[in-house]
Amino acid sequence: MWRILVFLTVTVSLCPVQLLQGLPSPQWSKHDAVKRGPQFTEKYFSQTMDHFNFNSMGNSTFSQRYLITDEYWHKGHGPVFFYTGNEGDIWEFALNSGFITELAAQQGALVIFAEHRYYGKSLPFGKESFNIPEISLLTVEQALADYAVMITELKQQLAATHCPVIVFGGSYGGMLSVYMRLKYPNIVAGALAASAPILSTAGLGDPRQFFRDVTADFESVAPECTDAVRGAFHQLKELAERQDYLRIQAEFLLCKPPSSAKDIHQLNGLLRNAFTLMAMLDYPYSTHFMGNMPANPVKVACETMLSGPNLLANLRNTAGIVYNSTGVLTCFDLYSLYLECADPTGCGLGFDSLAWDYQACTEIDLCYESNNVTDMFPPLAFTEEDRELYCSKRWAVVPRPDWLKTQFWGDVLSTASNIIFSNGDLDPWANGGVRKSLSSSLTAVNISGGAHHLDLRGSNDADPVSVISARKTEADLIAQWVKMERTRSKP
Repeated sequence: MWRILVFLTVTVSLCPVQLLQGLPSPQWSKHDAVKRGPQFTEKYFSQTMDHFNFNSMGNSTFSQRYLITDEYWHKGHGPVFFYTGNEGDIWEFALNSGFITELAAQQGALVIFAEHRYYGKSLPFGKESFNIPEISLLTVEQALADYAVMITELKQQLAATHCPVIVFGGSYGGMLSVYMRLKYPNIVAGALAASAPILSTAGLGDPRQFFRDVTADFESVAPECTDAVRGAFHQLKELAERQDYLRIQAEFLLCKPPSSAKDIHQLNGLLRNAFTLMAMLDYPYSTHFMGNMPANPVKVACETMLSGPNLLANLRNTAGIVYNSTGVLTCFDLYSLYLECADPTGCGLGFDSLAWDYQACTEIDLCYESNNVTDMFPPLAFTEEDRELYCSKRWAVVPRPDWLKTQFWGDVLSTASNIIFSNGDLDPWANGGVRKSLSSSLTAVNISGGAHHLDLRGSNDADPVSVISARKTEADLIAQWVKMERTRSKP
């Protein structure tokens, strides 16, 4: 969810590196980034392969990667801040979640970023992890149990058994933070869930919402911007209906001319995905998260769409903001830059994309559609029937559309406690999450001018006042939770 989700840009191949959902790989250096923050140590935890069947896989274990820093920790007393890793390499999230370490410095916390099973280097069966049936141990429940076991054992090892634990996560990782608080309140004292679409991924809400909200981001910059996008897609449709494939190849600088309706469908998906990523990552400064993005990419995209009379060239150049940020590509390969999968918002590339595709075929429901009426994109449907057909062919599984509602409460959350649901109004995932406080301890924090989990990022001079205020609210609530948990757990 990037993601909800994570994307990378075309320079490296990617394994997700396409993270949360689909991009080419990032251009950051771990060593350079770490200089700007705490020194994380990369370690591996011997994790149970199957938590729910005592005879499964010979009761074997696998090595689960995690990052840890005690640079700010008041040893044996300060809280534990635990990031519930999502669909990608854990370094990607650690290096783009500076608020957590800033808060750790304020509150004397130990910080742990745990990598999700089947992503990054945490592959239970190595390169065989994505075979059937080995991939069947990739579930939300197994991932949550991983985190519960890791937290419990590391606290014992580090003499931190009385230190309150707060979990953090963004996008799908934010969903996992909510679920940790629901499922393991004995282990987790509170959760900050940033940009967590826990309602839409449970099949609650309008399947048109996501791409409608992507469109709204661009329309808010300039209504004529969305008109230009619609016009460009309409011209592409007319060329496709005439089967003028050479013209399409020339206008979009494709490596090969399209030759079928399938190729045009793929081109439409690739182009739509570029707008999705720019809307999600519409930060007020340039970033190297899920790709290389300029500051205010939605504004840059609209300027590009309105830069001249050739709408097709403008559309191509706008997509190039995402797919050719380095300018090294001389042509666009339709099937290597973007993979269609069970997540219409993008799965990414490489092994991580396989893992996310499987999750979108089982528990995570991402049946979102564009229709060219409520949004600016070509009609691209993805119904529950489409999902079931694809998933049965690809993974030999039948999705469970209602399972998250059953297992993790759906929208019936009022009896839970100590969860912050933060969302930015620029984020197309926001309206798939909780936007109104549900009780005094289930707090919604809405961030005006905020993109996808902006509040988890480190402080920046370009931050809007809204996110500065949001982080202060979050910090105060977390401090209260830590204090409450100390009081509760006193002998």
